[in-house]
Amino acid sequence: MRRLRGLLAALCVSLASLIILAAWRIDRAGTLDTATPAAALVVLGARVNPDGEPSTTLRARVEHAATLYRRGLAPKLIFSGGVGDFGDSEAAVSRRLAVSLGVPEADCLLEEASHSTAQNAAFTTALLRAQSLHTIIVVTDPYHLPRALRLFEREGVKASGSPVVLAPRHRDPLLRAWWTLREVAAHARLSLARLLSGLASHRR
Repeated sequence: MRRLRGLLAALCVSLASLIILAAWRIDRAGTLDTATPAAALVVLGARVNPDGEPSTTLRARVEHAATLYRRGLAPKLIFSGGVGDFGDSEAAVSRRLAVSLGVPEADCLLEEASHSTAQNAAFTTALLRAQSLHTIIVVTDPYHLPRALRLFEREGVKASGSPVVLAPRHRDPLLRAWWTLREVAAHARLSLARLLSGLASHRR
């Protein structure tokens, strides 16, 4: 019994170490700004407040994207995110904020059907192809950026990333740790789904 407890303890320590290492790698990769001039900036949605206004997370993403737009990194902005619990779609609320920051409404496109990061990537890719846009800069929180880029690349989109380092979830150490650790599980599910898909294709 003592030997079994020792083995279980060793397994728990090993698993915890792997999770912490994965979280560290996500955090490090997420803070790298790889943005290069592209056809469009893609801003991933976040919660809308009960009063219909953007949450602090969504506001930080839109403000960052507007700054990149003014710097001339892309001539179009695509706001991605469907209707949540309150108000208009995340995309529509984002566009309204961007316009108030000086971005011309004509340069804003909306993807309003998505409710997950995978849907952000899939539905936005369809919009990109319809608009003959082939390169993007993904704008989101640092913890979220590596997985978002993986999903857009899976859709065949040439994507670089610009993390919102001033986002509330990144600036608060506890929130930063919590959301990054959550991403470890999300990355694991994505890798597992990719593995199962590959096995299924191989069997066919």
